[in-house]
Amino acid sequence: MHVLGVLDGGAGADPLERTVDRLVDALSRRGRVGVVRYDATIADGTAAFGESAARAGGDVTYALGADGDWSACGTGLSVDDALASLATDCAYAVVVGLSPRRHPSVVVGDEDAADDALATVDSPADLDAEAVADALDARDPYETLDSLVARVKAAPGADRSGAIATFTGRVRAKDGPDDPRTESLEFEKYDGVADERLAAIREDLEAREGVHAVELHHRTGVVRDGEDIVFVVVLAGHREEAFRTVEDGINRLKDEVPLFKKEVTVEEEFWVHDRS
Repeated sequence: MHVLGVLDGGAGADPLERTVDRLVDALSRRGRVGVVRYDATIADGTAAFGESAARAGGDVTYALGADGDWSACGTGLSVDDALASLATDCAYAVVVGLSPRRHPSVVVGDEDAADDALATVDSPADLDAEAVADALDARDPYETLDSLVARVKAAPGADRSGAIATFTGRVRAKDGPDDPRTESLEFEKYDGVADERLAAIREDLEAREGVHAVELHHRTGVVRDGEDIVFVVVLAGHREEAFRTVEDGINRLKDEVPLFKKEVTVEEEFWVHDRS
């Protein structure tokens, strides 16, 4: 699933909603779209945007697009919860109102506010929605363990599989009790090469006897303490080849895929390859 943020840069509610409508219409021609709306003011009366916004607090409403007939909302629901719910069924999610941005975004009304946005427009009429959709498709997708498991379950050969084995790597706060706490890791990939090597590893693993499907995913950008970084999912005929392939998959990903890691602790930040 690809996630697109849409923010009001000062244009107001009506231009924002018309921009969202145009984007959802363009994306829905490519796949199923879920919409997530965030409003921090509903929960506590303050616009308390910040890093915690995507984890908890505020009011989040999410709903499927034209072919869905349900929605959910409540102050106990986080944006991450909503996205995780949509990831197994949707090709796209549009997140409205979450700031600071954590996803590729479109900003309506303030060109100076978002130099790194996919698009900045003064009004909905200025928006090239198809160009935004093309740019979004070129970005890394949002994946969860559940979305990857759902994908392998739908793979050819699933009716001959008796095992799904998974590995999840996450940000570890400390190696030892006296270590400075790690606040986040930031990952950058060698464009093109990293994706090619991931595809080659997946192809090699899927060629094994008794292995029916393999999914490998490594997040890029900033990943905070306690969040998931990397997933390996294997669908196989039996547990022996499933477990063995999961272990080989994560080992090869770590050894062969060019990813650069910055560690941010409470005391300092550094690129790990500079200290190796």
